[in-house]
This record gives sequence, C-alpha cells and structure tokens, in this order.
Amino acid sequence: MNYEDKDYLVEEYDLEQENWDELEKTEKTAFLAAIVRQGESEAESKASLDELARLADTAGIEVLGHYTQKRNQPERSTYFGKGFLEELSHKMRQAQAELLIVNEELNPIQARNIENNFSIRVIDRTEVILSIFHDHARTREAKLQVRLAELQYQYPRLRKLWGHFDKERGAARSAGGTATRGMGEKQIEIDKRLIREQIRKVTRGIAAITQHKETQRKTREKTRKICLVGYTNAGKSTLFNALTEAGVLVEDRLFATLDSTSRQLKLSTSYPVVLTDTVGFISKLPHHLVASFRATLMEVQDADLLLHLVDLSDERFGYYIEQVNAVLNELGAGETPQLLVLNKIDAVDEGFQNLPSKKYPDALLISALHKEHISELLERIEAQLFQNEACKVFLPYDKGSLASLLHEIAVIQKEEYRADGIYLEVLISSGDRHHIQDYLLT
Repeated sequence: MNYEDKDYLVEEYDLEQENWDELEKTEKTAFLAAIVRQGESEAESKASLDELARLADTAGIEVLGHYTQKRNQPERSTYFGKGFLEELSHKMRQAQAELLIVNEELNPIQARNIENNFSIRVIDRTEVILSIFHDHARTREAKLQVRLAELQYQYPRLRKLWGHFDKERGAARSAGGTATRGMGEKQIEIDKRLIREQIRKVTRGIAAITQHKETQRKTREKTRKICLVGYTNAGKSTLFNALTEAGVLVEDRLFATLDSTSRQLKLSTSYPVVLTDTVGFISKLPHHLVASFRATLMEVQDADLLLHLVDLSDERFGYYIEQVNAVLNELGAGETPQLLVLNKIDAVDEGFQNLPSKKYPDALLISALHKEHISELLERIEAQLFQNEACKVFLPYDKGSLASLLHEIAVIQKEEYRADGIYLEVLISSGDRHHIQDYLLT
C-alpha cells in the first residue's frame, strides 16, 4: 500500500491538543534568556538572541526583554543559577511577561524545576521551532514529519505536564500507611502508551512516503538533480522562482518553506535537469526535526550539485555557512559537489561585495530578487554539473540538423558559414560530446 491509499493524518489521535497550540492562543509575551559561555563574544550572544527573537515573532510571541548569564556550563537542575532565576522571576512579574524562552533545549528536569521552584512558565528554543513548523506545515508529508518530531519531543516531558496531579494525589496514603499511585502517574503511563502508538502510525506514514519517493527517484536516474540549500531566509525560494518561474511562496520570515518543491531547470544541455527548493537550516536545529525530515531531505542526499545560498547582507554569513555545512555532514551530504552563491548583493555596499571573495574565491555573487547575475549562475551550474568542454567543430552543410541540435544543447561561442561547411566553437558537456565526435577539429 502506498501513502496515497491511506491518509495517516485522518486517524483520530487520543492525546490532548499539543502544548504549542495552547501556547499560540494564550501565551503572547515573553522574556528571552541564554547562557554566555567563556570565549563567546557579546556580539555573538546578541546575534543568537536576536535570531531567537525572530523565531518568537514568527511564532506569534511578543518579546519584552533579553537576559544572559555568564557561566561555562548550565546548572544541571535548573540550567541557570538560582539568583539569576529569582531576579528573572521578579522582572517577569513586573513586566507581565507570561513566558520565558531559553535559547537552548532544556531537559525535562530543568524545565520542571524552573516552573516549580521559581513560578516561571518556561519553554525552550526547540519548542518554539516545533511550534513554527507545526503552523507552517501544509502538505501531508510535512505534517507527518512535524508530528513525529512533536511526539518525540513530548514523550520524555510528560511528567512535567502531569506533575500537578502528583502534588494533589500522589502523596496520599492508604489506611495501611503505604503510598498509593497518584492520578498523574496513571495518566503518564496512559499517555506514554498513546504516544508510542502514534509514533508507530506516523512512522509508517513517513516510511510509505519515503518508499514512494524512492520509486520516483529510480524513474529519474538519468536526470541531473540540483538542490537549493541554505540558512533559513537566505532567499532560496526567491532564487528558485528566478530560475524556474515556479511562483512558489516567498515571505520575509523564518521557515516560510517547509515542503520541498521541484521544477525542471532549462539549460543548454540535452540532459534533463531538476531543481529542488528545500527547507531552510538553522543553528541548533532540533535533532527531532532533522531525523523526521529525512524523507524531505533525501533530495539533498541524492543531489548531483548543491546550490548553497547565503545571505550576504547578514554580518554572520560566515557562521551560517558553517552551520549549513554541519547539517549537510549530518545528513551524509558533506561530500556532494557544492556551488556557493552569495545572495542579496543589492542590500550591501558595492565595496563590501569584494571582501568575501578573498575567503570564498569560488563563490558567485547574485541578487535573486533583482535577477542580477542569474545568467552567470546558470553558466556556472552547467559547467560544474556537466564538465563543459571547449570544442572546435566543422560540419558539412548536409548536417544542418546537427548544427540546430548544437544550438539547443551547447553554448555557441563562434559560428561561421564557409564555402564547404559550418565552423563552430562551442562549450558542450562531456555527456553530449558524442554528438560531434566525428566532426571535431584537432
């Protein structure tokens, strides 16, 4: 049975609605907090918190303040120090901030202790990202993948959700003096079983999609595949539209694209080429999402060429390049041929455009929005993808059809009509060279 025969999303789930749905409706204001480790500069810390603020804004949360604590390692039980959390709790009450968002993933014990000991409603960076993915998922595939990540995140945190029942009932004792099981403990076991069942169902749905995609891939073995990758909001969808006129959604916000979209890319070669737009990467990307989105990211693993798009107007673009490459390595795509493309040159001074070329001499500078240097990009893609060769050709006039074919599959650099035939200088892919093998000039 393939995934089209059964919609796994319509199966009725037994759990209460997710925490992040409730968050969107009731929690609207927040403080952000992070640890600044030794060796981390103030600028790096600020940039990371600014990114978290953008994530919060995308999730519909208003940020009221940013706070940091300098320490080498998080406190095992509460992540931050006691004094810092007491002061933060006081400031949150004064500002009427409903939520504390921590810029790393908290373990269940840390989150529970912060809430119980300091009366602070707390979530972490992972939960914010999951909330955004949940709201932006549109296709069945994306919804299944996000749902799997949500369930895997929820599973070890159930005690946090049901801790109040243990407080009320768990301490009660029977007439014989022995402790009875609390209502919360029973509910935890029920919910754990339900989550395990849902994980199995969703995993089956994703496996069916993966199998279907694998079948599609085998039918396209002769097709050359290019994937657009990059940090979230680097302009991948804008470039995708500029190259293919696909008209996919373009928004100036994080994770506007969750579903991979593929279109044919027209090059001069006779070989079919498919370009795929993928979900954006981000630093500290939750491992649940990386794992559950493997069906979508199969496109990256199977690509012949990666177009690594970078927002040149962001001063941390070098850091983002490292983060994207780290995720590519995690996906097993670290050795895939890559073309670095520095985007948004329209948003930086002309003098600054020359600086990155020293560190990234092979990078190409473009503006996807204004379609600047798109023709150069296509030439670079073709050269890297097909290993174009410069050839000199002489065709008899009775081979006019071959001359017409060369206009379709090669780049014509020079063409002369002589008395006894047609002289051409062309750039042609190594795969298409056989068409002109008998007419090459040494």
